[in-house]
Amino acid sequence: MPNKADCFFLGYIGRTFGYAGELVVSLDVDDPTRYADLKSVLVEVKSGLVPYFIEEIKMRDRDAVWRFEGVGTEEAARLVGCELYLPLSALPPLTGNRFYFHEVVGFTVEDREAGEIGTLTRVYDNGPQPILSIEHPDGKEIMVPLIDAFLLEVDRAHRRLKIAAPEGLIDFYLA
Repeated sequence: MPNKADCFFLGYIGRTFGYAGELVVSLDVDDPTRYADLKSVLVEVKSGLVPYFIEEIKMRDRDAVWRFEGVGTEEAARLVGCELYLPLSALPPLTGNRFYFHEVVGFTVEDREAGEIGTLTRVYDNGPQPILSIEHPDGKEIMVPLIDAFLLEVDRAHRRLKIAAPEGLIDFYLA
């Protein structure tokens, strides 16, 4: 059975649609059309991630209507609210300063002024902009907003993020 740690969150099943076992799926991705030709998906049910084969996809604005192979109206109703996942290998590779949050966890973070400030432990993505959570060698947490103006370079080869934190921000956390 697939492991959730080796997958990325694709979206969730919001509700049933019609009377033929179709489901409205909300996709939590930048470009939903990229997933218009999926053949299968992992659905998180009580027993874990279970593969379902997709019979049909009808794309809409930010969601889609899916029909799974062999799933009737009753089973479709039981899937409402379930989260959908795909293996990390299904993500298209990014280059330059574009990256997936899971990809940079564990990278060393280097500030233009302060030098090496620690290891990226998490990216919080539930506010107006993502926040980098960096563990300083002395154990303190430094939090830096992830906006284009602060991100200088993503060095995948050396597992480093180079940033330009706002003046005084790092000192605030280390004081």
